[in-house]
Amino acid sequence: MKIQSAIETKLNDAFDARVLQVENESHKHSVPPNSETHFKVTLVSPEFEGQMRVRRHQAIYKVLAEELAGPVHALALHLYSPEEWEATGQSAPESPNCMGGSKKDPAMATRTAQGEGS
Repeated sequence: MKIQSAIETKLNDAFDARVLQVENESHKHSVPPNSETHFKVTLVSPEFEGQMRVRRHQAIYKVLAEELAGPVHALALHLYSPEEWEATGQSAPESPNCMGGSKKDPAMATRTAQGEGS
């Protein structure tokens, strides 16, 4: 939980977070047990009021540049102003299931060999 804790600390320090949820979703992906590579962040802050989605994402990327350049492979961002959060019923959407595959899966190995997989 070292990376998750770093993400939580940095976002709390950088934003006036009314709600901050950082979920490690690595277990849903084809990674070793106890990995910290895939995260879902739900952040509600008045700082997002009037900001377009791309600006909000850029602000998060700037704060988490070190993590994104290293161990974090995927970051699902759900960023809201307090008013938008209320309008959602105070819940972020569920993350979809991983559509990738394990390199041990013969079908995925074939796709990778053909340059289709990642």
